[in-house]
Amino acid sequence: MIDFLVANFNLIRGLHIIFVMAWIAGMLILPRLFVYHMKAAPGSDMDGVFKLAELRTMRIIINPAMILAFAMGLLLVLADSRIRGWSFLLQPWMLTKLAALVFLFGWHGFMSKARKRFAADQNTRSEKFWRMTNELPFVAAIIIVLSVTTKFLNH
Repeated sequence: MIDFLVANFNLIRGLHIIFVMAWIAGMLILPRLFVYHMKAAPGSDMDGVFKLAELRTMRIIINPAMILAFAMGLLLVLADSRIRGWSFLLQPWMLTKLAALVFLFGWHGFMSKARKRFAADQNTRSEKFWRMTNELPFVAAIIIVLSVTTKFLNH
């Protein structure tokens, strides 16, 4: 199995990147939907449209993309362990990536709870909050991509 992963490392890495892109895209879209949803009167047609859009964004884009990105990431770790040994997991670039990933999983959970609050007409956050936090997944993605691609090497 691990030899198969090593032989298909680039394919798995490509799929991982694609699923991460979808996950981040969904997490950028959802707070923007929250911003616009706040302008809809509770119980109105627009309120219903936003609730459905938020639900579908979470269930059709964000959740499946996160699961697939995580699965491909685990496969990459297994393949990398055969290629380099397990010590790469303790390298500063990987620890940075893992820290940003922990943030993304936490933010994912936070967004999921917020979506449920919007669905129950119990949002407690301001429009300003959603506008200010909208780009947090992108900042985490920048940290992850730069840590992985540069591995903090001085050239």
